[in-house]
Amino acid sequence: MQIFLNGQVVPEERAVVSVLDRGFLYGDGLFETMRVRNGKPFRWDQHLERLQRGAEFLKIKLPYPPGALRRFVDELIAKNEMPGALLRLTLSRGVGVRGYSPKGADSPTLVMSLHAAPADGVPPRWKLITSSHHLPANEPLAQFKTCNKLPQILARAEADAAGANEALLLNTDGFVVEGASSNLFWVQGETICTPPLAAGVLEGVTRAVVVEICHTLALKVSEKNITAEELKRADGIFVSLSSFGVVEASSLDGESCKQSPLPGKILCRYSELIEKEGA
Repeated sequence: MQIFLNGQVVPEERAVVSVLDRGFLYGDGLFETMRVRNGKPFRWDQHLERLQRGAEFLKIKLPYPPGALRRFVDELIAKNEMPGALLRLTLSRGVGVRGYSPKGADSPTLVMSLHAAPADGVPPRWKLITSSHHLPANEPLAQFKTCNKLPQILARAEADAAGANEALLLNTDGFVVEGASSNLFWVQGETICTPPLAAGVLEGVTRAVVVEICHTLALKVSEKNITAEELKRADGIFVSLSSFGVVEASSLDGESCKQSPLPGKILCRYSELIEKEGA
């Protein structure tokens, strides 16, 4: 496997980062994950825009302009001969002085790698659990994919221990926010619902695509808060994420979820969109 590291594409065994890098020491950085179809990263512009906003918020300077970064992506895909994959981009503040202060850390580290993508087709329905870990409501950092993901990691560990596929996290107000690695949607009648961003939700790129698809299907979309118990009474539950796209839930905390035809329609249109934009 070939890895992009700070301007060079090198074999995986040579892609090493300093143990003093602030990404390693403190999770001081950002990342993006996106689907690659026919050699093209899906919704690259939206992922890059979120990365740029996050870098500006954290005051990390992107080491390459957007055009150069996109050319590096093409080179990485070609050298790995992986026109269908998952692309992971990680940006850290780099090496600085000891301690929390970012002073002197002015040479960011940028890494890109490719990974096998899930098989095409309808993904299996997922078992969900409600995590015991909480996210802060109205958290400005929630809008960026920072490398600090301990609550999500612990939530996912709970899902693993329970034999589930994904864990849903509540916020400090007691409302369901999102999955450990996904955005949450549920069905109420003919309306697709999702938590509002102010609840502490990551503004997922795939989340935005789902909303876009709902509009094309003439489905009403509503942003609203919901408790875990209320969610169990929904007419259907599904999550969105870059790797799988749209995944319907089969159960939540061991209770079977109602099934709706709407998530399947959205997934079908999502698959068509990826194929069209990757052509």
